Amino acid sequence: MNVYQARVEKDADGRWSAWVEELPGCATWGYSQDEALAALNEAVAVYIEDMIAAGEDVAPTGNVAIEKPIVST
Repeated sequence: MNVYQARVEKDADGRWSAWVEELPGCATWGYSQDEALAALNEAVAVYIEDMIAAGEDVAPTGNVAIEKPIVST
């Protein structure tokens, strides 16, 4: 199982953005923080599936201290 630190931020329009910096381009949004994180969890799963299909290494890039929230595959 891989664990990635999720970043979340409330946008000016009231929506929440969520992304994983270790996975460039893997970002989502939702009307609540929970909704954005749920969408991010799904996006990370698809992102990792695509990496595996392309033969890319999916191991995290290193050990870091992780604070909530996180997503895992």
